[in-house]
Amino acid sequence: MIKKEHFTLLLLAFVSYGIYRLYEPFWMNIVIAILLAISTYHIQAGFVTLLRSRFWASMFSTLLLAALFFAPLGYFLFHFSVLLQNLDPASVNTFQSTFRGWMEHLPPSLARFEAKIEASLNRLDTAALAQHAIDYASQIGSFAMSFLSGAIFILIFYFIAHYYGKEIFEFFKRSTHFPQQESTLILFEMRSSMSVVFYSILVTAVFEGALFGVAVGYMGYNGLLFGIMYGFASLIPVVGGVVMWLPFALYELSLGNTQNALFISLYTVIVISVIADTFIKPFIIKIINQKLIKPQEKINELIIFFAIIAGLATFGFWGMIIGPAITVLFLTLLRITEAQRQEGENR
Repeated sequence: MIKKEHFTLLLLAFVSYGIYRLYEPFWMNIVIAILLAISTYHIQAGFVTLLRSRFWASMFSTLLLAALFFAPLGYFLFHFSVLLQNLDPASVNTFQSTFRGWMEHLPPSLARFEAKIEASLNRLDTAALAQHAIDYASQIGSFAMSFLSGAIFILIFYFIAHYYGKEIFEFFKRSTHFPQQESTLILFEMRSSMSVVFYSILVTAVFEGALFGVAVGYMGYNGLLFGIMYGFASLIPVVGGVVMWLPFALYELSLGNTQNALFISLYTVIVISVIADTFIKPFIIKIINQKLIKPQEKINELIIFFAIIAGLATFGFWGMIIGPAITVLFLTLLRITEAQRQEGENR
């Protein structure tokens, strides 16, 4: 005869599978929202202290996330789609002709690449390229709509995570009988580590994107659009900024604007990559962390660096949040296991 406890567990497992299938389309959004809520706990706590209302604090935290993170990305996707739709084949022809001119003056060390480059240029069909650009613009537009719907759900779950987060966490601990000390340690480690990751991402995107946007705006381009593009590109480790300033420099060279090409190259390398990224950004992040995070909370930056790379490679854009979260959770569980083993040996 089946015991009542066993029947309840069996029923719980069956219903849990049903819950998983029911909310399967939203699990990624829910996970991202929870991780973002954990990362911005200190901002939420500041709003609660200021407004004396958890509802309005959660609302302002959600609006701030939307304004700083989702609105710029949506703006970029929309305008980049329009930019591709209005791609001028004449500018492609100009760049192609200029590039052929450069090939005539290649140094001897690069002469062996001339045949391959020439073959690639001969295969370049500007009319087909314009058509492909329209197709890509349509795909980006579809992605933008999908991203917008996903962003709305993330913001909804983000609000819920902030507003009901404490009750949900306490209910989870009671239901699973998870030890108080271990659950507190996991939440503490996740909160501190994810906060550092989130603030680093935010400062990098906003600060470096603003610097690049000012430069290209001075050259006559849409500084807001390309600043946002550079901000998100800068999140790609090692080669992030290069994918933005190098095409700008080559395009300006193709137009004969050597001074503009030299300016954007030197400005990005010296001002953004060296001065801002190496010296100013760590100082800003240090100040933010000292104000929002307890000084004794440390994080191994090298581990987080590789966690971001692995996350981007595995999960795409949101991997920069998911990768560090999985890594921090794994290391925290290892620490708990080690502590429990040592406690058992000391008995």
